[in-house]
Amino acid sequence: MQASVGDQLLVHGRTVGHEDKVAKIVEVLGSEGTPPYRVRFDDGHEALVSPGPDSVVRHKEHGGTPQ
Repeated sequence: MQASVGDQLLVHGRTVGHEDKVAKIVEVLGSEGTPPYRVRFDDGHEALVSPGPDSVVRHKEHGGTPQ
């Protein structure tokens, strides 16, 4: 997984009733765009994440297409 500042991280809900979460990547801490990432959620909460297989990056320069 690779991302840049400004991309979105989409974390799929893991169980029934849990919605997907979308966060904006505000800092890339790994080398060459790799995790971990500092992200900001819509409610303003920031977190340091190392995304798992239930996550995808929506690249800003590619029109938001998940990869």
